[in-house]
Amino acid sequence: MKVQHNLPGDEMSELQRLATVNSRPRSFIDLKAFASDASQGIALAASPGDRFLSSRRFVDLPPGPVTAGVITLAADSGAVSLQPADEFVVVAEGTIMFRQAERVLTLNAGSSAVIPEGAYFAWSTQGPVSIIFMRYQGAQGTDGTIVPIDDAPQLEPSGTPSEELLLTPTPQCRNQTDYRSPDEQFNCGTWDSTPYHRVAMLYHHHELMHLLEGSVTFVDETGRGATFSRGDIFLVEQGAQCSWESREHVAKVYATYRPA
Repeated sequence: MKVQHNLPGDEMSELQRLATVNSRPRSFIDLKAFASDASQGIALAASPGDRFLSSRRFVDLPPGPVTAGVITLAADSGAVSLQPADEFVVVAEGTIMFRQAERVLTLNAGSSAVIPEGAYFAWSTQGPVSIIFMRYQGAQGTDGTIVPIDDAPQLEPSGTPSEELLLTPTPQCRNQTDYRSPDEQFNCGTWDSTPYHRVAMLYHHHELMHLLEGSVTFVDETGRGATFSRGDIFLVEQGAQCSWESREHVAKVYATYRPA
């Protein structure tokens, strides 16, 4: 159900919404399905600001430094004079072009980038665009340069799941981090792994994932399960307890908020 955000005289319904979202079990959220269903989420009230910042619906997450949702734009252009927070964006449909001085970055469907807090940029689209975002409010201190997620990363060996969680042999995992916030709590990049199956673990962090290869099945603490495949974009909420099962090589672009 879609609700309007911060409407005057709607304090009671807002309190009811917060009570509902705070009481439900944390889980995984299919963000591509969310983006395609305009009836879901929290819509911003009409705003005179730039449409890149105002044409949004938010996933109904508990209050905190992380928000997520979808930006929906028609053929249009604009300029953001001050990006208010670090923001990972991945294009679900269409194409958008960003310009900073003489630097131009074009993101097509499946491409992603990080727009850091304090950035100034112009943008333009030639047709309808759907952009999924995850925003972290709290980082400061970058030079404001938009950082693309490398589409040909040089992956290096990285940590693996704890042995006590694994139901299969230890996988081989690799990673490249393209962006790390100054406080090191918001990180974005690319990760891959050989197949593995682990029992449910508590996610102490929010993680948005865009699968580039393979598929993975999640089951949360209520028994709800789903399999995500190449091209899918989803969010595992902080506080969720989810298992993981991948039966083939998996690669993903990720954005994580992990509190210190």
